[in-house]
Amino acid sequence: MTSTISAPVSISRFTPRRLYRVLAIAEAVTWTLLIAGMILKYGFGVAESAATVAGFMHGTIFIAYGASSILVAMNQRWGVKLTVLAIVSAVVPYATIPFEMSVDRKGLLAGSWRTVGTDDPKDQTPIDRLFRWFLNRPVVFGVVLVLAVLAVLTVLLIVGPPGGSHN
Repeated sequence: MTSTISAPVSISRFTPRRLYRVLAIAEAVTWTLLIAGMILKYGFGVAESAATVAGFMHGTIFIAYGASSILVAMNQRWGVKLTVLAIVSAVVPYATIPFEMSVDRKGLLAGSWRTVGTDDPKDQTPIDRLFRWFLNRPVVFGVVLVLAVLAVLTVLLIVGPPGGSHN
């Protein structure tokens, strides 16, 4: 009888480029769903729940895209301006896809996750060490990220929809 030991969970196949592309596309898709839901609700007076569900989906993906922008920016060592532009691209409908394509074309999404420190002084900061610690524990990192997105979403739901209630 032989037993197989499963390999630890690895993030090597899910590169910064792949994560960013998936969320950029998902963000654009949820924009489409939100706009369609709003047209149904406000244009035709039907399917109020469609706008609510689409809004919730879009809000969740919007927050996840913003979080991924920060994570990818940290990993790829983007500057503050590019990181802010990445997050702001989610505010403009469909802008995440051309933004992702632009940074990819410039090689700013190339490479893998920085799971090992180097002699670079930037790798010695507490934030970078913590980031690598989480990257080397992808299940823990995933759970923490999901909880963080849910926490932000919960706060935003308590605050209310953008522009207030339009019932």
